[in-house]
Amino acid sequence: MTRALPSLAEAKTLARELRQARSAAGEALSHSAALEGVAKGLGFRDWNACAAALSGAGGRELKAGDRVRGRYLGQAFTGVVIRSAPAPAEPRGWLQLELHFDQPVDVVQSERFANLRQRVRGTVGPQGFSREETSDGVPHLSVERLPEPR
Repeated sequence: MTRALPSLAEAKTLARELRQARSAAGEALSHSAALEGVAKGLGFRDWNACAAALSGAGGRELKAGDRVRGRYLGQAFTGVVIRSAPAPAEPRGWLQLELHFDQPVDVVQSERFANLRQRVRGTVGPQGFSREETSDGVPHLSVERLPEPR
């Protein structure tokens, strides 16, 4: 079941309510920290990404056939979206993607062996990043639509 995202005004109201609740409990919480907390709770990286998605500035969703570029486990790729579907149990705007890379990428950083991948699946949020990260904090998958050819 997909949870509906609030409007931008509702998200700001949630931040005000969070700030008031913390204040009533004797904790100081800045307005920006409350906004960041609401954004994280909705599954976004930060308030800017949340506000862009809630205001409709995040652009259209990726769909099958779209040409994309990005990084998978640290490796740059270009490819095509094979399948795109709303991610179950995630807020609106999160997608399960199946991607086919133009060229296989090596997802192992060892010099002793290679593990090439050309077709991968992943879940990304409205800003095109996976929630999962590598040990150095980089998203496992980041993807963006390539500009339409002229």
